[in-house]
Amino acid sequence: MSDRQADAEVLSLRGVKFSYARAGDEAGEAFELNAGDLTVKAGEQVLVWGKSGAGKSTLLLVMAGLVEPSAGTVTVAGKDLATLRGGLRDEHRGRHIGMIFQTFNLLKGFSAAENVMAALMLGGVPAREHRARAEKLLGELGITQIDRAVERLSVGQQQRVAVARAVACTPSVVLADEPTASLDRENASAAMELIQSTCKRINAALVCVSHDERVAERFERKIELGRGA
Repeated sequence: MSDRQADAEVLSLRGVKFSYARAGDEAGEAFELNAGDLTVKAGEQVLVWGKSGAGKSTLLLVMAGLVEPSAGTVTVAGKDLATLRGGLRDEHRGRHIGMIFQTFNLLKGFSAAENVMAALMLGGVPAREHRARAEKLLGELGITQIDRAVERLSVGQQQRVAVARAVACTPSVVLADEPTASLDRENASAAMELIQSTCKRINAALVCVSHDERVAERFERKIELGRGA
């Protein structure tokens, strides 16, 4: 369990907008995402709901500081991301933001342990702690063959490695992008239970984007894009 205060504000969006011109659109129509204001506290779990093409994945990239908003501010763990550039932003992201991708985005050819150790390195954890921390975390999530290449693991095991990597540095917030999109009902339920329970255990906020009704049932706080926060 993190010693982060339960009511601490870990993610804040203020007047966030993002837009770009659609490639090949002769009419010049632009894509616009209006996220408005959003505050998420430590340990809180929020679902951002919307149809395909609504900008859910783009919103997560803005929250992570990987895409610059056209307007507004994004604050993570007390830092306005616009004030952090280059390596400083990367360091802050590594320490405070965990990401779970729809296709896992694990490092192929690397073991489960090495995938988690890479996150620990980016999060500034001393190298001497990497192996022990990766082994402990993967064990807690049910992965015993930690030195097996991730592509040789089952889909369910790869999902667990992805979760382990996301929470390795005890982040302030975990961002999950359509984490059940490629899973059947049984595996989808197990995956969400794993993600939600792990975030709860370390007192990390969880922001999940999805259009999956199976996921929506698991969240008390739901925000529909375009309907305000």
